[in-house]
Amino acid sequence: MPAEESERSSLPFEPKKKRQKPAKATSQPQVKPENPGKQELKQPPFSKEEMAIPQVVSQRMIRRVAAFCGVPTALGIATLVASYLLATYSDIKLPPIAVLLVNMGLFGLGVLGITYGVLSASWDEERAGSVLGLSEFSTNWGRMVEVWRETRQNKA
Repeated sequence: MPAEESERSSLPFEPKKKRQKPAKATSQPQVKPENPGKQELKQPPFSKEEMAIPQVVSQRMIRRVAAFCGVPTALGIATLVASYLLATYSDIKLPPIAVLLVNMGLFGLGVLGITYGVLSASWDEERAGSVLGLSEFSTNWGRMVEVWRETRQNKA
């Protein structure tokens, strides 16, 4: 297992090592719990603070999601309003299927913009990344696919 962890490149904000388990006292005899039906809660390997996305990275992701999701969604709403105004106040009649397809396309781009906004942000706290985030997207996409493959292999 340690060889697998060394092959995978860790995230910039991923904890460097797992927390050590506290040493068990062997001098005292084991005491059985009063409620044998209840399991003891195991302490997670990392605390919430260690697992959390840093504030700088989180804000960077939010800004990118707002841009890459907000622009297509706003354009989708604007085309609905524009098609209504054209149909109501002018002689231009747009085919309803054209309005539907344009809006589906723009709203679909908005949904994809959420994913692209998160994956195109630089996950390194010290590096802001590029404007479009193409290199960051390919790096983060590769990390995500690698974790999916590891998870699938561990379940098999």
